[in-house]
Amino acid sequence: MPVVVESRRKKPATLEKLWPGATVLDLTSKGVEPWVRFSPFYPHGGIPIPNMPGQTAQSVEGLWQGLKVFEREDIDPRKWAITDMAGIKRGGKSRGGVRGHRFGVGSDVLLGYRDARLRIYLPAYRWVLEHRLSAEVEQLRRLADGTLLLLDYETNPDVDDLSSPLSHAALVKLYLDGAWPG
Repeated sequence: MPVVVESRRKKPATLEKLWPGATVLDLTSKGVEPWVRFSPFYPHGGIPIPNMPGQTAQSVEGLWQGLKVFEREDIDPRKWAITDMAGIKRGGKSRGGVRGHRFGVGSDVLLGYRDARLRIYLPAYRWVLEHRLSAEVEQLRRLADGTLLLLDYETNPDVDDLSSPLSHAALVKLYLDGAWPG
């Protein structure tokens, strides 16, 4: 099953030239049903927040952003409740630089970027794949008779490459290949 991850920013004609005849699926928040459900912004609900028994988030991105800690601002649990895929990102100069991700409300543990990927993002996204997207994952397996091209804004598949954001489409590919990181 050849599964390939490409940038959503590439022109369709370029992708067709690179991958003739491939089945192309946009796994971003701009994708169509049911593939948009693979977006970390998608509000599946009930996603367990690591190190917080009984606490859940609507989306993986909301969970991730909600646990982010800045120089002048701590976590923002309101991000866990967002269901419209908008207003989830946190950044900006007024908050200061990112210090890390808090490993749960009230925790003194502040995880660096790599450890936060391993202990927060990856478990949350895998949980979604296994508990909210199992039927869609099976559809992907069936569609992969030929080349399956998964589109994402990011293409970084390497948890250890901190120079760019991790690609959730690459995580889907790794999951399909039985090569989940961590």
